[in-house]
Amino acid sequence: MLVGITTGDDAGVYRVREDLAIVSTVDFFTPVVDDPYTYGQIAAANALSDVYAMGGKPLTALNIVCWPQTGLPREMLEEILRGGAEKAREAGALVVGGHSVADEEVKFGMAVTGLIDPCRVIRNVGARPGDVLMLTKPLGTGILMTAFKRDRLATEHYEAAVRNMSRLNATAAEVMLRYDVHAATDITGFGLIGHTSKMAEGSSVTLIFEESDLPILPATLELCREGMIPGGGKRNREFFGPSAKISDEVAEEMVTIAFDPQTSGGLLIAVAEPDSIRMLADMHRAGNVDTAIVGRVAASTGFPVELV
Repeated sequence: MLVGITTGDDAGVYRVREDLAIVSTVDFFTPVVDDPYTYGQIAAANALSDVYAMGGKPLTALNIVCWPQTGLPREMLEEILRGGAEKAREAGALVVGGHSVADEEVKFGMAVTGLIDPCRVIRNVGARPGDVLMLTKPLGTGILMTAFKRDRLATEHYEAAVRNMSRLNATAAEVMLRYDVHAATDITGFGLIGHTSKMAEGSSVTLIFEESDLPILPATLELCREGMIPGGGKRNREFFGPSAKISDEVAEEMVTIAFDPQTSGGLLIAVAEPDSIRMLADMHRAGNVDTAIVGRVAASTGFPVELV
């Protein structure tokens, strides 16, 4: 076992021989959109992301389905599975089966197995003082999807959020592997501050973010001001807030966005400063145009994360 549960990493890694290891992960959740096909795509992209965050390549996937025994048409489930299978195919992975259970609440996701070079496993620990922090997708999906559920989200902003959530982190991972990356994780349900707190604590450093550098999806600020805040964001703030130092000058909306739970979010990457500008340019050339430098790594100040 190369990577287990000790640091809360994105996936487990098991070496089968000197030059080959397998990476394993699982993720599933309730619908975030109404369209079943789109939901299947987003759930699959989210599950596949953990393999990419470790530097692996997805190989196979198993569907995980919770489905009511009555009340919903079979065609809806077929569309969810079709969306998931097509997203897995886009990733170069094959859906080889799965398992379903009767449940009053719909849930879907995947258990994913991938291949990884045991000498190139990228963990969520190992960030070093002086590193630059890079984020490959903008923030705000939790707030936007809360607004969607309350019929307060404009069509163009909904479509932008769906594109963001359904986009694989595959090209971002390919670019990441060209560099000597010190640590990486994907930003999902615990939000930016939650996931980076794990990275900071495991690396014995402090991660410092500037509010003006954080990329956000269109309409996120306005909807946050209107109170479109998901319950998960409030719980993230309650749990991770005490371990974060937040400047009084940071706008309340940006604090909320920093705790916002993301669905199929981007990769947060710690890389040496001399490599950061070339890596950013490579990300943009590869189509990850939202990638931005969002912070830096410093020697520990006593707080895992600072937002200034």
